[in-house]
Amino acid sequence: MGDRYASFANSSPGRGLVKRLGLPDPPRLRRHRPGDPLTEGPVLLGAAPGGRLGDQVRKVLAGAGAETRDEPLTGGGHGALIFDATGITGAGGLRELYAFFHPHARSVRRSGRVIVLGTPPEAAGDPHEATAQRALEGLTRSLGKEFGRGITAQLVLVEPGGEGALESTLRFLLSGRSAYVSGQVVRIGAGTPPAPADWQRPLAGRSALVTGAARGIGAAIARVLARDGAEVIALDVPAVGDALAGVANDVRGRALQLDLTADGAAGRLAAHLSRPLDIVVHNAGITRDRTIAKMDAAGWDTVLAVNLIAPERINEVLLDRGLIAEGGRIVGVASIAGIAGNRGQTNYATSKAGVIGLVQSSAPGLRERGITINAVAPGFIETAMTARMPVTLREAGRRMNSLAQGGLPVDVAETIAWFASPGSGTITGNVVRVCGQSLLGA
Repeated sequence: MGDRYASFANSSPGRGLVKRLGLPDPPRLRRHRPGDPLTEGPVLLGAAPGGRLGDQVRKVLAGAGAETRDEPLTGGGHGALIFDATGITGAGGLRELYAFFHPHARSVRRSGRVIVLGTPPEAAGDPHEATAQRALEGLTRSLGKEFGRGITAQLVLVEPGGEGALESTLRFLLSGRSAYVSGQVVRIGAGTPPAPADWQRPLAGRSALVTGAARGIGAAIARVLARDGAEVIALDVPAVGDALAGVANDVRGRALQLDLTADGAAGRLAAHLSRPLDIVVHNAGITRDRTIAKMDAAGWDTVLAVNLIAPERINEVLLDRGLIAEGGRIVGVASIAGIAGNRGQTNYATSKAGVIGLVQSSAPGLRERGITINAVAPGFIETAMTARMPVTLREAGRRMNSLAQGGLPVDVAETIAWFASPGSGTITGNVVRVCGQSLLGA
C-alpha cells in the first residue's frame, strides 16, 4: 500500500489544501538514481577559525564533481551547507555556528543537505573543547527539525588522523542515498581506508551475505549491494524459498534456504561458504507483538532467537573459522524500537536493543582484526508488514518524523551499502537511525 496522503499532498489541489489547513506536508524526497550529480546545486562551505577539515572536504567534493563556494549564491539555491566546526575550542566559539547558519538557513534547495563536521568530544584537547564539540549535536538535530522541505542535517565527528577517511561518508550524506537519514551523528575513526576504484560500483569483487533476503528490506539490501557490484548470497527460511529464488535470480546471486535458529545452523552456513565473506548483513527479523502480561514464553523466545541470538552465533562461528575477510563489514539491522521502546513489543525492543549492544561491544575487538561492525535502526518503513497496521497507527508512524512520511526499504539498503563500502573502513561501532528523524526517541 502506498502513501496516498503524501501523493495527494504533493498534487496541485493537495498543496493548497495542506497549506491552508496546516496539515502535515510530506516533501518529495531526492533519492539516488544512477548518473545523478552528488548535489543539486553548489555546496556552500564555512568554517570556524582553526578548522582542520576544510582542505580535505574541498578535495573530496572536487573529485566527486561538486561545485563549492565560499561566498553564497545571490538568491540562494545551495545544494548543501557544510560547516567545519573542528576549530571551536570553547563555548564562546559556538557563536560561529550562528554566524554561518543564520544568514543562509533559507538558501538551501528542497531535499538539500546540511553537514556539520566536528571532533569526538572524547578526543578533544581539554574539557572546554569537549563541551563545545558535544554542543554540536543539539544544533544539528534542531536544524533537521527546522529546515523542512526534505532537507536533512547530520553531524560527522572525525577523530584526529581520520581526515583521509571522509570521502565515503560525504558522498553518502550529500547524495540521494541518504534521503531518509536525518539528525544523526556519525563517528569516523583515525586512518585512511582505501578508496574504491569506482565510486559507482564500490563493492565490485566483494561477496555479501544477506539474511532475511526474500522480501521487504532484505530484498532491497540484496539488490542495492548487487547494484554496487557485490556477489550476493541471499538467505532465508525454506518456507519462502520461491520468493528467495526470485531475489537471487534478480541480483544474479545465490539462494540459500536455512533456518538460522535451528541447531547447528551457523555451522551449516559456514560449510556452505567456499571463501571468506567480505560483507555480512544480519537483516532477518520477526515480531510477535503482545504486552508482556499477555505474551507466552514462545513469543519471547522465538523473537530473541531470530533477531539477536542467531546473529551472535553466526558472527562467532564465521569469525572463529576465518570466514569473514580482513577488511570485512558486519552490519546489523536494529530498530528505533530498540532505542525508544514500543508498547506491546518488549520482546522485539529487547532483541533490537541487543543488536545495538552487539555492535558496541564487538567493535573494539573487531577493529584489531580490520573488521568493522555497525547497525542501522529503521523507523517506519513502507513494507507489507506496516501496510497491515491499523490505519491510525500507520498514519501516526508515517507522520511523526521531520520528513512527515515513511521511508522505503531502499533507504535502509543504501545506508547499509555505505557501511559496507571499502571507503568506510574507519567507521565502526556506529548506530545510524533510518527514520526520517523520528520525533520519538531520536
